[in-house]
Amino acid sequence: MTVELYQFCISHYSEKARWALDYKGVNYKPINLLPGQHARTITQMTRADSSVPVLDHDGQIVQGSAQIVDYLDQMFPDNPLTPEDPILREQALEWEKKLDEQAGPAIRTWVYHYFLQRPKVVVPLLAAGTPFYNRILLSLAFSRVDEIMRKWMKINQKTADAAQQTLEQLVTELTDIYRQRPYLVGDRFSRADLAAAALLAPLFQPPQYPVPWPKPARIPKPVQSWLEEWRPKLEPIEALYQKHR
Repeated sequence: MTVELYQFCISHYSEKARWALDYKGVNYKPINLLPGQHARTITQMTRADSSVPVLDHDGQIVQGSAQIVDYLDQMFPDNPLTPEDPILREQALEWEKKLDEQAGPAIRTWVYHYFLQRPKVVVPLLAAGTPFYNRILLSLAFSRVDEIMRKWMKINQKTADAAQQTLEQLVTELTDIYRQRPYLVGDRFSRADLAAAALLAPLFQPPQYPVPWPKPARIPKPVQSWLEEWRPKLEPIEALYQKHR
């Protein structure tokens, strides 16, 4: 059996897939791609868009973190991430969808708006896990990289401000729930918790994440100030990550 995960190390959606594989004890080979250069590889595999993560299980191609969780629960039923109870299952899927559609894009928009202003900080994050020369290539072409990423993800000050508000609302909602009970749905860890902790992980920068997190002094001031203020609210989510990751 060959299982490969095509990913960006920095991608929090890829972290969701990595975590699902690890949680189920599935041995896999990560294929680390460079953002931008990845497009041809992924579109040839999927015959669709170029988004990651993409799972290749003996030639069976699965694209998208939620779809990968579906597939893993079907093919590797031990340590299920989807509740069997229909009501709990629906609740878990609703939470995952909400987090995938709101938390994921919000973090990406907010963080990149500021980090793209610090090429020396963001380049190692984007190139993590790939050959060393990719850092050089990204650095040389950074103005173009910045332009493309901002256009593709609609990143600007206005969208970053809106993303920050979305993050604050979600973190507050999740923290209130986790302070009342250990899991979002039912009495065990599920794909809802997986989505919450994986997608928000860049905010608390866990050591298990395969990127060279910058030191606080190198993080753009608006982001670092926010992280310092909101760290107490992130603690229940970070604790969940550390317990199950």
